[in-house]
Amino acid sequence: MHWQLSDEQELFASSLREWLGAKFSTDIVRGLQDSNDSSTFVSALVSEGWWGVGYPEDLGGQGGGVLELALAAREFGRSAVPDTRWLAAALAAPLLTEDELTAQLAGDRAFAVAVRADRIPAPALLPTEGLLSTEGPRLTGTVRHVIGAVDADVLLVPVDGPDGRGMARVSTADAAVTADGLLDRSRSTATVTFDGATIIDVVSDDGPALERVTAVAAVLLAADALGCAERMLELAVEYSRQRKQFGQFIGSFQAVKHAAAQMLVTVEASYSIALYAAAAVEAGLADAALSAAVAKAQVTRSVAELADTALTVHGAIGYTWEHDLQLFYKRAKLDRALFGTPTAWNERVAAELLDHPAA
Repeated sequence: MHWQLSDEQELFASSLREWLGAKFSTDIVRGLQDSNDSSTFVSALVSEGWWGVGYPEDLGGQGGGVLELALAAREFGRSAVPDTRWLAAALAAPLLTEDELTAQLAGDRAFAVAVRADRIPAPALLPTEGLLSTEGPRLTGTVRHVIGAVDADVLLVPVDGPDGRGMARVSTADAAVTADGLLDRSRSTATVTFDGATIIDVVSDDGPALERVTAVAAVLLAADALGCAERMLELAVEYSRQRKQFGQFIGSFQAVKHAAAQMLVTVEASYSIALYAAAAVEAGLADAALSAAVAKAQVTRSVAELADTALTVHGAIGYTWEHDLQLFYKRAKLDRALFGTPTAWNERVAAELLDHPAA
């Protein structure tokens, strides 16, 4: 099945693509990565209205839902922009109060969920040792690889306290945040250490909201990978029409044609899988969690393989800093690993199917 967008959604996606192309060319993106500057992109999103797309208008958003967030993620993947704070905000949104979400949409406060970015983020699935224990109004412990922690003002920390599991609010000013060194410099994670940090508040465990965080993470990373795949296919085809060997453009060679055709198959399949999953999560369909898991497992795995094919078409030049392909290659590889590998998500798919077998 090929997922069909509405005219309004197509217009949104094309408008965002044009805006990104005008404001954040790959040369500018490379400069932002050189200077570790993510604030320029975030400020532009907020000031020009893109930041609120996907959120309720009555809370300061621009309307839309998860599908619009996925369309934005796809375009961000195509441009390799530094969107860590945007992604962290999207994951935190289901766990925020209305006042907190309004502040986040206004750009006044940045929230991040303090879970490991190399594991599936559903707190319900976290092992007991993955939850920090509270000591009265204080929190002590370490969470590694937290996405968006460097830019966050408040961290939402899964805790196991006297009143049960919940999400503690802790100011990053009360935590030690140490940035990780990622090969993909368009995103950032950090190790967060709490040493008697003051807990602002604890919100009780909300199963549906926590599961929505998991589904949104899966969908947005699949959509980001889709955007990377589309751009890498374009770059590979363009290069095959420029590079000559034995007096002929390499695009005329049968092996290169087959490689490009297989990349196109991956892009088309990923498009349907990722956007259907986003629509299913937005609509609250019964198979939404399963569809999101399938999207994360299948799309990010296939796109990581496509990245290898695109690099093969380019040869060694594709991995040099001066060539655009390396931006998308590294991003696609990180998409595969962020919030759980395809293997972990396939296990989740299997568990879903075993718990809810087809009639």
